[in-house]
Amino acid sequence: MDKRPSAPPIGITLSNAARAVNRAFDAALARAGGSRPVWLVLMSLKRTPMASQRELAAMVGIEGATVSHHLNAMEMDELITRRRDPANRRVHIVELTVQGEAAFQGMLGAVIAFDQRLRAGLSGDEIAELVRLLDRLQGNVAVRTDSNEPVAGAAADTMRSPEPALGKEPARHD
Repeated sequence: MDKRPSAPPIGITLSNAARAVNRAFDAALARAGGSRPVWLVLMSLKRTPMASQRELAAMVGIEGATVSHHLNAMEMDELITRRRDPANRRVHIVELTVQGEAAFQGMLGAVIAFDQRLRAGLSGDEIAELVRLLDRLQGNVAVRTDSNEPVAGAAADTMRSPEPALGKEPARHD
C-alpha cells in the first residue's frame, strides 16, 4: 500500500509561504529605509520607551550579543541613545531619538501597507481562521522542555506579529 501523501507536506507549504512573506516584508522595509531588526527595535521602544538592552533582546527575540550589534549601528545612525541606569550601572537604558522617531514613522507606513497587502481578498473571518490555524500549528510543534513531547495546543505568543502594537491596528484577526 502506497503511503505517500497526495499533497506536499504542510510544513513545506508553510515554510515556503513564510519565506516568501519574509522576503517581501524585508523588501518593503528596505524601500522605506529600514530593516527588520531596526523595525523591531524601534517598535519595541515605542511600546516601552525606556527599555534596557536585555529587555529589548527579549522583546525582539534575539540574543544579547546580536541586539548589541544592531544597537551599535542604530546608535551610530543616531536612531537611539544608550545611557547607564543610575540605579544599576551595569544596565544600559535605550531610548529613541528624534531621528529614531522619524525612522519609525517612515517605516510604519510601509508596515501598514504590507499588512493591507497580505490581507487583500481575505475576509475578517478568514483572517481569524488563519490565525487560529497558525496558532494550532505552532502548538503542534511546541516542545516541553522536560520531556521533548509536543505541548498540545500551546502557541508561542512571542512569535505573534508585532503589527497590532502600532496603535493603528487594522481589523483585528484574533
